[in-house]
Amino acid sequence: MVFKKNSLKELIQSFKTNDQYRKQIIHWQTIEEKQAETVPFPEEINQKLKEALGNRGIRELYTHQRVAFDYAVNGKSFTAVTPTASGKTLCYNLPVLQSILDNPSARALYIFPTKALAQDQKSELNEIITETGAAINSYTYDGDTAANIRQKVRKAGHVVITNPDMLHSAILPHHTKWVSLFENLKYVVIDELHIYRGVFGSHVANVIRRLKRICTFYGANPIFICTSATIANPQELAENLTGEDMQLIDKNGAPSGKKHFVFYNPPIVNRQLNIRRSATLEVRKIAGDLLKNKIQTIVFARSRVRVEIILTYLQELVKAQLGPKSIRGYRGGYLPTQRREIEKGLRHGDIYGVVSTNALELGVDIGQLQVCIMTGYPGTIASAWQQAGRAGRRHGESLVIMVASSSPLDQYIIDHPQYFFQQTPETARINPDNLIILVDHIKCAAYELPFKEGEQFGNIDVEDILEFLVDERVIHKNRNKWHWMNDSFPAHNISLRSASQENVIIIDQSDVANVKVIGEMDRFSAMTLLHDEAIYLHQGRQYQVEFLDWDEKKAFVREVDVDYFTDANLAVQLRVLEIDKQTDYNEIEIAFGDVTVQAMATIFKKIKFDTHENIGSGPIHLPEEELHTSASWISLKEQVDLTQDRLEEGLIGAAQSLKAIIPLFVMCDPSDIFVVPQVKASHNEKPTIFVYDRYPGGVGLSEKVYNEFPNILQEAAQMIIQCPCESGCPSCIGTEHSSHKAKQDTLKLLKLFTIE
Repeated sequence: MVFKKNSLKELIQSFKTNDQYRKQIIHWQTIEEKQAETVPFPEEINQKLKEALGNRGIRELYTHQRVAFDYAVNGKSFTAVTPTASGKTLCYNLPVLQSILDNPSARALYIFPTKALAQDQKSELNEIITETGAAINSYTYDGDTAANIRQKVRKAGHVVITNPDMLHSAILPHHTKWVSLFENLKYVVIDELHIYRGVFGSHVANVIRRLKRICTFYGANPIFICTSATIANPQELAENLTGEDMQLIDKNGAPSGKKHFVFYNPPIVNRQLNIRRSATLEVRKIAGDLLKNKIQTIVFARSRVRVEIILTYLQELVKAQLGPKSIRGYRGGYLPTQRREIEKGLRHGDIYGVVSTNALELGVDIGQLQVCIMTGYPGTIASAWQQAGRAGRRHGESLVIMVASSSPLDQYIIDHPQYFFQQTPETARINPDNLIILVDHIKCAAYELPFKEGEQFGNIDVEDILEFLVDERVIHKNRNKWHWMNDSFPAHNISLRSASQENVIIIDQSDVANVKVIGEMDRFSAMTLLHDEAIYLHQGRQYQVEFLDWDEKKAFVREVDVDYFTDANLAVQLRVLEIDKQTDYNEIEIAFGDVTVQAMATIFKKIKFDTHENIGSGPIHLPEEELHTSASWISLKEQVDLTQDRLEEGLIGAAQSLKAIIPLFVMCDPSDIFVVPQVKASHNEKPTIFVYDRYPGGVGLSEKVYNEFPNILQEAAQMIIQCPCESGCPSCIGTEHSSHKAKQDTLKLLKLFTIE
């Protein structure tokens, strides 16, 4: 079908009435337009700054921008939570530039999670600085910064733009070279706050503790400004991350156009197994129809392979009508010049379509797109709204289409639109006091400055840890101070992306002439994700593991393009070490505490995308690993009227459904948690389902599960009830069940587990 009409308004109408699409539309939500709420510039704003903004068409501020300015100039730290394209950047650029214009020795540090975002924000900041005509230097300081410019950045940078990894390994350890920054640091800006969760957020919170310690040494006390996409606990996250009392700004004064949000489920191709037509094929069809009508469209896909498949098809489809360069791809790995060219083409209207991984989810300015199509649910409500915000930035009507895959999470979201639109977005959890992470950063902090007796790190009394490090002979105590005494440079060996000290390095040997390290992974995860023949995804690209050298902690990979992923079986023995919290009900008990997990990867399966068919398997030869972490669990007190086999199969089905649902309640990747069923748990000999954090020491995910267990169990049961399959399928209780009563048994157990 090709729409005969060109305007989006008429096209939306056609979309509603055409049978080919109408039958697959599960829900259509229209969000009405919203007018801007503005206020005049504050009186104290610098005249040069006012004129510079006027030249850019800004003659008033949105209400949230004015509140942000008032908080900042009054010395209050704050976090601003408003939607995509609501002018959050001005919430920090305005007070920062004002303070530098008033006092040229003032400095600011901007922290962005990605290099691309840092470059984009630098361009915008420099445009305003140029308009003011003031001598303000703003520089990015990352791995690409040339050696001859680095000294200039350290000495003369009014605004230093960096990322957490550079702050951790290149700026803080060498603070003596950055005296002019630390002595005069007035503002620290942390953009995209919601990214800092789990292990990464827990590490960054400790990097901020180190930053504040160095600031105190140089006599500075900076104001912290955070901005975030919508999450359930922005103020709590910002306070945990920065250790500061934060004001919350969540009333958005920016305008927004009318937005249609459509939930689209591909047709079923195998009714018995409830397998649907590929989401990728449906997206290609829908995007093709839109682009033929020159409707500017962005398509999000979750991996580079999907991006390339959709891109190739769309370019072929429209090259005769629109030209070969009218549809472009966008993902990590593109050079800055390519990215700028694509962004410019989108803003000017020369490029009609862009197919992207979540690289474009963060706040890079790409102008006014009319339609956003998501290939599958992005994983969190916050991400989905970020992607949706890419269409209809500020004015005009826009259309957002979420096309579901057969995965349980996608099917749950598509069947529960009210959950998506009414539910508070996910809570972002961090645990800066995770002992393994904390010890790493105390080492880094001791290298940077000696610890004094009675000194706290954040709100933690660290004397015990320092004494432990004295015993380990990396720190030496002299009178009332602890000094770093090791030859090694601690930050260099500590990754912000992992809680494990012994990581497996991932080496890409696709190009023999250019063998390079592309990442690292903790040992426990490597067992299931980096074994021989595993398909490993990195920045959207697929790699096959050719050889895992377990002793040397190296995984050698080569880039491939295949239509399956791998899933490893983990034989897990789990023992409860200590119970921290417990709630007893009549038939069940729910608890949270410390556990030790002994795990051994046994076999892996190759599972086809979309259909989830098992298309092959193989053995894994690796030694057993032990993990100490935190877990929550739920146990049945009474006898269950099921045979041993059916009880086991029901528990496996329940665990599978919980694994699909938990990421909705805990802002995490499905691989951040493990769900383990036990017919007879060793600590109480009762049927039990454990949920544990995949990271040593835990980062707070399973504790959140403990608090939300009643709701999680209810939603898991609901998901299975609403699945149209007969006896269990990939979209509800997993793939392989020998009994035709597996679905029935799973529901029976979930009902017993549910708290009335």
